[in-house]
Amino acid sequence: MFYGIIALLVVLSVALPYGIYLYKGKKNAKILLLANIASFCFIVVGATIFLFSGGASAATDPAAVAVSNIDSFSTGMGFIAAALSTGLACLGGGIAVAAAASAAIGAISENEGMFGKALIFVALAEGFAIYGLLVSFTIIGKLG
Repeated sequence: MFYGIIALLVVLSVALPYGIYLYKGKKNAKILLLANIASFCFIVVGATIFLFSGGASAATDPAAVAVSNIDSFSTGMGFIAAALSTGLACLGGGIAVAAAASAAIGAISENEGMFGKALIFVALAEGFAIYGLLVSFTIIGKLG
């Protein structure tokens, strides 16, 4: 039952803003896109937290079951944190590379001596993705 509700909410989070976009036109496109992204992210995070919060346990002692559920929840939240650190760092790095690379191409086309400086700025922008990956490795290392 729960999975059916989650599937329905995911479909509605995509279909409802798209239907409003088709009905009203491009006037509210940015607001609808942000609403679509926000609702989809909240649904996915909520479903993930719900799925990681419970766990199968053979223990009959209520204290052992409570500790097992807390451990499962913290492990799930740790994996979510690792995924967010990598994903958001790569997203930010991609945006920075897009801006720096287009500016670097323009600078190199006017003056070929700017190649070294432009390459450094593009490489610095890619560093954010590597830092996010290192943070996620650190988080996953602490979980085990």
